[in-house]
Amino acid sequence: MTTAQITPQQRGKTTTPDLVSKTYEKLKQNIIKFKKISERPLTLCEKILIGHLDESVDLTEFNQLTPGNGYILLNPDRVALQDVTGQTTILQFMQSGIRQVKVPTTVHCDHLIQARVGSESDTKAAIYENNEVYQFLESASRKYGIGFWKPGAGIIHQVVLENYAFPGGLMIGTDSHTPNAGGLGMLAIGVGGLDAAEVMAGLPWEVLYPKRIGVYLTGKLSGWASPKDIILYVASKLTVSGGTNAIIEYFGPGARNVSCTGKATITNMGAEIGATCSVFSYDSKMEEYLKATGRTSLAELANKNRDLLVQDLILEEEIAQNRENASKYFDQLIEINLDELEPYIVGPHTPDLARPISKMAEDLHENNYLDNISVALIGSCTNSSYEDMSRAADIAKQAVEKGIKTKSPLQVTPGSEMIRETIERDGQIQLLREIGANVLANACGPCIGQWSRPELKKGEPNTIVTSYNRNFPGRNDGRRETMNFIGSPELVIALALGGRLSFNPLKDELVAKDGTKFRLNPPKVAPEVPPSGFKDTVNIYVPPSEEPDKVVVKIESNSQRLQLLQPFPEWDGNDFSRLPVLAKVKGKCTTDHISPAGPWLMYRGHLDRLSDNLLLGAVNSFRDDQVGKGLNLLNNNVETFAHIAREYKKNGMRWIIIGDKNYGEGSSREHAAMTPRYLGCAAVIAKSFARIHETNLKKQGILALTFIDQSDYDKIREDDRISILDLQDLRPKGVVTAILYHSDGSEEQIQLVHSYNDAQLRWFRAGSALNILRAKERT
Repeated sequence: MTTAQITPQQRGKTTTPDLVSKTYEKLKQNIIKFKKISERPLTLCEKILIGHLDESVDLTEFNQLTPGNGYILLNPDRVALQDVTGQTTILQFMQSGIRQVKVPTTVHCDHLIQARVGSESDTKAAIYENNEVYQFLESASRKYGIGFWKPGAGIIHQVVLENYAFPGGLMIGTDSHTPNAGGLGMLAIGVGGLDAAEVMAGLPWEVLYPKRIGVYLTGKLSGWASPKDIILYVASKLTVSGGTNAIIEYFGPGARNVSCTGKATITNMGAEIGATCSVFSYDSKMEEYLKATGRTSLAELANKNRDLLVQDLILEEEIAQNRENASKYFDQLIEINLDELEPYIVGPHTPDLARPISKMAEDLHENNYLDNISVALIGSCTNSSYEDMSRAADIAKQAVEKGIKTKSPLQVTPGSEMIRETIERDGQIQLLREIGANVLANACGPCIGQWSRPELKKGEPNTIVTSYNRNFPGRNDGRRETMNFIGSPELVIALALGGRLSFNPLKDELVAKDGTKFRLNPPKVAPEVPPSGFKDTVNIYVPPSEEPDKVVVKIESNSQRLQLLQPFPEWDGNDFSRLPVLAKVKGKCTTDHISPAGPWLMYRGHLDRLSDNLLLGAVNSFRDDQVGKGLNLLNNNVETFAHIAREYKKNGMRWIIIGDKNYGEGSSREHAAMTPRYLGCAAVIAKSFARIHETNLKKQGILALTFIDQSDYDKIREDDRISILDLQDLRPKGVVTAILYHSDGSEEQIQLVHSYNDAQLRWFRAGSALNILRAKERT
């Protein structure tokens, strides 16, 4: 379909061939120019980055960059927003004064639907409870040229894969699992809302030039092994921070044996190891998926430009001959023989605590995990494809034939309305219902903490198994005592039938209704796309208005859910002098700990109300048993961090957070930077930062610093005051001196370092990156 043929009702509902053609033309031109300079083969991620470099970037200078060193400017093809982070993004975009988005953008209503009873009632309840938020998002979308996907349409990443992702493209999204689109050969990267707002306003996007990690796949998955097991294995090797500031590129003969949606599962969960994104080269699996989802014209374009959409063939040939050749192209190489890969299960509390299912029972006893499974859950943006649901349904069919149901409650989350309607038609849902499954809304639900569990007593420990992507304490149901173990959908179904975490479907037996014992067979090879095609969906998408000037953005003046943003003040030009330490965080501190989700999701568009959740999940290194609380230096009482911060702010005091390793890992939510900034945070000093969170802190005007000597973390006491000196002399990637003033009168000097470049230092001085964007537009 050409642009001219698109009706007003369809406008923005899919990526157009015209946009893809222009992308491929720029890719081709830039790659040809760059190869004349570099005279070397290119990885796929290099090709896509080179093809999306801003015109201001000199290719010769780009060629001289070392991965992990230096920032690059890129022009993304698309922006994707979800309904929670999208609220703040649109509020920030509105401050720019720009009348229409300059880059194709969509909003997806998937995060605000809470899982309570079932799909229909939960969606209706969400529409009622979040009506003013949905009205705001829809009216703003219609006014500013944004496509709007209604509640129930599906999870952002699944809808993007079905409609917008295309090989060789570059997309940013305000959700950390945006890399899901890498399964369709796209560089798709999670960012903070202000990053997205700037790109929507037509500015280039700045990112640290990423390192490259190669994953060389041979063989073919079989039996119980699934694409999910590939990424669980990779997570066990790289850990939650091993992919930080790196793009993971999967290649090799084994990669071409993995389905398109299986590839998306793998790239989706790359977020759990800190990767900037993950990507596969274009192949016949992607071509099949594009055609099955009504994008034959895009498949034809990709076929004509195949050499742009794959890594140069000589790379794989050289690495196949000698693995040491990988060092010429990648900073690190991981090799996996899919013929030998076992099904894996990871957890609890971190996605890199992995073991084959054959080792789970042993691990359980050694660590005293709870064996009984309280709930099993499958689906989510990570594992809700037609192939996933077909493999899960095959296990269910075996149970139905033996007359048994699951021993644990089973919840199923379809990834999109298209998937739900298709698996309703083809019978997978019915088979799952027959073994006891309850079908939830096409939304994030329990995966992000939108899950009501009244059956659990407060503080009651329990085990759940999921096919989700993230399992930090408190992530799924707000209860830190819940232990989440992650595996493939078919493995989760098997564990639900066994009712025990120690159940190993590869060797353990179940008891049929007639009393005979039987062992589950591995799931049959499932169709990657429906043989009868996907079901068409209607009434789930609202296009931008043809008359945007007549649309009024709906925000009630007395709203408790939405609040127009006010600019943060610019830096006053002075050093930070004797600022109190609000919190010294111990151990893992994700954005879920800094700005929890669950019931707080409803306030994501109201910065003042949301700020009351500041650091609620953070463990205070001085008070392990009092999560979310610290010492108020004004009265020497132990209080919540948010209350203390408000008291400091009321008294004109700014303050500092001390972080541990990989501070801010996990979700891309920029609220974890905005709420501290709103309540008076001047700086965060950590052993190390997660990529997105460090950028978000910088964007909001908070000084992000790391210890040169990580042992200096131990020098900081609960009642310290800290001065950060010589801020007038800040230079790119410079060293900063801090003085610790202890309450006993002694002082210590420590050295800190920052990763700011010139442009980012301007954000700090202006008070935020948005202040600079606003000033540019006014000019």
